[in-house]
Parts: sequence; C-alpha cells; structure tokens
Amino acid sequence: MANRWRSAGGNLRAVLQNPSSRQQAPFQSFSALYHTIQAIPRECTGNRVSVKDRAQGRIPAVVFSQELNPSTTTVRSVSKKHLLTAERKQIQAILKSVELPFFCSTRFPLQIRAGSGSSDLLESGNVLPIKIHRDEESGKILNLVFVWADEGSQLKVDVPVVFKGEDVCPGLKKGGC
Repeated sequence: MANRWRSAGGNLRAVLQNPSSRQQAPFQSFSALYHTIQAIPRECTGNRVSVKDRAQGRIPAVVFSQELNPSTTTVRSVSKKHLLTAERKQIQAILKSVELPFFCSTRFPLQIRAGSGSSDLLESGNVLPIKIHRDEESGKILNLVFVWADEGSQLKVDVPVVFKGEDVCPGLKKGGC
C-alpha cells in the first residue's frame, strides 16, 4: 500500500513540475480551476439590505444572462438575473490569487447554494466578472456584476496584455512608447 502511494506522489510531482503535460483550455487561468465562487440567493434589493449584507461579511452580487448583459444595447426580454451574496473573504482570496486586471477576463465556476453552509445546490455554471464596484474612499468592494458564460457562448472581453522585459527593451530606454 505504501509503495502505491509513493508512486502516485512521484507521478503527481512530475505532473506539477512539467506544465506541458497538463491539458489546459486556451485562455483559461490555472487559478480559476481552484476557485469556485459560492453564493446564496437574496430576495430583497436596496441600499439598506446591501449595507446589512456587507456588515455580515458578504458582498452583494448580480448575475445576468447573456441576453441581459448591461454592456449590450439589445432589447431586453424576460429577466433572468440572479441576485446573490458572496462571502467577502472568498472574493478577496480570489482577487489576490488572480490579480485585478485578469479577474474580469477569467471565467469562474459559480455555485448557488440554498443558504449559508447549505449543501443543497440550486444552480451552477460558469460566470465571467463584468464589474467590481468599489468605494472610492476606502477601496472596499461594494458589489459584483457577473454574466453567465456557458460553454460555446460568445462574449466580448477586455483582455489585459502584459509585456515581459519592458525594463530591458532598447526602444523603451530611448523614450519610445
């Protein structure tokens, strides 16, 4: 039995050390594979309800269907939006690991539970963050806006581009853009 575990551990180390052996979908972050956003539904809207949620350590969130995406200008049909709350600690941990510019271009699994600590799963799927609303003075997250991002769906996303080696680039040293 111990030999089996040792051999499995060695294979796992080989997979972790050799990233080319892992199969990954294009444009998908490894950190997104480890973070599932868990949220609970909320029935009421409004400033007072949101303030109470934030005081209890939760962040109000809204998930739109693609037809109701606020960035599109199409005629809106029957509403399929979910009013949710997510744990502040969980969202902050995801933001630390994914980093802010990449957060809004990374697809995350979302699980909507029946209540806090409940094992009953009401709905699940993949979401794409659209907007993080923060308080200007304190920087605290006020609310989140997501859109359902199912497999095969098409969404317009701003993808941040990071250039490596800008500090050693001769063109930039001479004053180029």
